[in-house]
Order: sequence, then C-alpha cells, then structure tokens
Amino acid sequence: MLIIGGGLAGCEAAWQAACRGVAVTLCEMKPKRFSAAHCSPLLGELVCSNSFKSEALETGPGLLKEEMRRLGSLIIQAADQSRVPAGSALAVDREVFARLITEALEKRPEIEITREEVTSIPEQGMVIIATGPLTSDAFAQAIIELTRRLLAFYDAISPIVAADSIDFAIAFKGSRYGKGGADYVNCPMDREEYYRFVKAVREGQKVPLHAFEGAVPFEGCLPIEDLAERGADTLAFGPMKPVGLIDPRTNEQPFAVVQLRQENKEATLYNIVGFQTKLTYPEQERIFRLIPGLERAEFVRHGSLHRNTFIDAPRLLKGTLQLKSDPRIFFAGQLTGIEGYMESTAMGLLAGVNAARLLTGQEVILPPRTTAVGALVGHITNRFARDYQPMNVNFGLLPPLGGREGRMEKRQHMADRALRDLTAWKEAIA
Repeated sequence: MLIIGGGLAGCEAAWQAACRGVAVTLCEMKPKRFSAAHCSPLLGELVCSNSFKSEALETGPGLLKEEMRRLGSLIIQAADQSRVPAGSALAVDREVFARLITEALEKRPEIEITREEVTSIPEQGMVIIATGPLTSDAFAQAIIELTRRLLAFYDAISPIVAADSIDFAIAFKGSRYGKGGADYVNCPMDREEYYRFVKAVREGQKVPLHAFEGAVPFEGCLPIEDLAERGADTLAFGPMKPVGLIDPRTNEQPFAVVQLRQENKEATLYNIVGFQTKLTYPEQERIFRLIPGLERAEFVRHGSLHRNTFIDAPRLLKGTLQLKSDPRIFFAGQLTGIEGYMESTAMGLLAGVNAARLLTGQEVILPPRTTAVGALVGHITNRFARDYQPMNVNFGLLPPLGGREGRMEKRQHMADRALRDLTAWKEAIA
C-alpha cells in the first residue's frame, strides 16, 4: 500500500494499516521540499494551532477524540502524551507531539518511510492520498487530472509570543468560569483600549491575496481582520469575549480579553488564541503590542495566511473514502473537505482500515452515522450538498434524538449512543 502525505491523516492511515499486518510505503516530501507553512522535517507537523479543542463529551470535538481513543488512534495517543495545560481543551507541545508520531512509525517493521515528493498518481496498486490542504502544485495538478476538479479556501495561523515577554503585572492566569484551572494567560482590555485595538486592526496593512484569488474563507478560522470588519463589537463576542473571567486588579469582568494558550511543555511559548491573521509582520508587532500585557511582546512566530485545497468529495467519493471512478484510490484528511486536526485524523483512520481490509480480502465497512466518525463521513459524501465547504465535527451532523430534554442533556445522550454504537462497530473491524 502506498500512502502519499505524512501529515496527521497519512500517519494515522499508515498506523492502522500496519497494525493489521499490511506493508506500507509512506511518502513525505519533507525535508527535501517544504510547503509555505511547514518548517519541521518531522511527520505529523501541526501548522496552525496546537489545540485539538474541547475534551467535553457534550461537544463534537470531545466526542470525536473519545471515539478515536477507543479505536486505537496513534495521533490521539501522541496528543495525550504531549499535552500541555489548556483548560478543558486538549493542547500539545507540537514538537514533542510530532516526534512521538515519527518515532512510532519508524519503529514499525511494516512501514517504510520515503522522503521524496510524489508528482503523479500510480496507475496500479492501493493508494491513499493524504497530501493535505497544502498539496504541492505538481501533485495538485495530478489530482485535478484524476478528479477534474479541486476547490480551495484559505486558512490563517495565529502568532506565538515568548512567555518572558508578557507583562504579568497586567496579564493574569485563569480559564473562563474556572474550567480547567489557571491554564490561559488573559490580557484584559477596558472599553477604550478595545475600540482603539479594533480600529488599528481594521486599518492595519494586510498581505496582498494575489495567490489566493477566488478562495473562500473558512468560517471557523476567519482572520481577526475579517471579524473586525463585521462590526466593532464582533471580536468582543468572539475570540475576545470576557465572560467568566475576573481581572484580579479590579475584581471585575473586563470589557474584552485576549487569551494566550501554552504552546510547549516548558511554558516558554504562548499562542494568541483566535488571532489568525493576514496582517503584515510589522503591523502584527505594532498592533498586537497595543494589547495590555503584550506591549513588549517578542514574536517567535508571526501569524500568516495559507491556501487550503480540497476535492469535491460528495461527487467523487464513496462513504468508504474510495474514489468512485477508481476504488483502489482512497482520499483522506483535510483534502476530503473536512476541517480540524482530529477530523483529518479520523478520515485517515477510516481510509487506513478500509484499504487494509481490501488488501486482506475483507469487505470495506462504514462507521455508524450515530458516531462522530460516521457523521463526518456523512458530511463528506452528502450527495445533496450544493455548495460543499469544509466542516468541523459538530452535533448538528449526528442524527437527532427526540424528547423534550435540554440541549446539554440531549447531547450527553447522543454521546452515550455514539459510544455504544462505536463499540459494536469496533468489534466488527477488529
């Protein structure tokens, strides 16, 4: 089996196939060639945030992670082993995380890792394409020739600052409503400071989008400039909402809050949460230093913008993630049109399991639609989708439950149902 792409989906697919005794060649073009957003030679490199989002079972991301744990996911194992404090979310030290994945795959005798760019799709043999949203131009052209169509949107990256450059005479630690302890650094703003900041964001110089013309922004990861343009108060009700936080200097809730999340185990780096941006680098330093507590911030990574590419999956793929026109070819990860680290991993797991089953003479299988994994597959292969766009996992994708229970109670019951159904499915794929 050939797997093209050493990101989360490709690594998970390789792991699942190897665990089923199938020989795998995993092709990754790094370090011979890097995309515009990658910089590490390690497999499983995280490009955007270091957070896998909430672990609460009554949330879509929390349910999906629990399902992946029960399915023996390599990626969730590495995430659990490399976690850093992040309240009720699962966040990781991205270098430790990628190293754990790389070492685990290198130790598997069934897996051969080759460091070469693939520019064409083999005409024979089982293939899983998991090159991700930053697929190289040459291979993207090969996919276009195969599928006759590619879609695109843009995704943005938040900046990272050095912890020792944060002014803790102003910034304070804590999580909204105390959930998870004092895991975030909070930079409080009063009304005047907030509106001055929003004005600066709106007027700041942005990177020209010549390379991204025609791309559609993903709603779940909009640059803060786009949010600010929707209204002066939009950021205060979005990534800068202050609810559940009390400034110890005033014993009151601030007008707005900028949160920073720990980026590594040593707590020397912090990610500015929700601050994905297309501001130029000099403008980022000027404008983000208007944030109280970040006046002398040292930026170790600036925010940036990159293109995401995905296929028209509802018209191209079966529910097993096989290409309808050539079932020996599977697609996995964000290239299928889902958004999010764990969502991408889940599609890699499914592709790896089904490709291995085919090679060992077994039937391919579909996860129950009542599970988070199955709901994602349902989104990918929804043939009624008119304007197909990337989607994070959410309870709106799962079949509803009847009754008059409250929203959170219904979600808990839906999570219980998902895990029960997953157990039966797991026994079927063992």
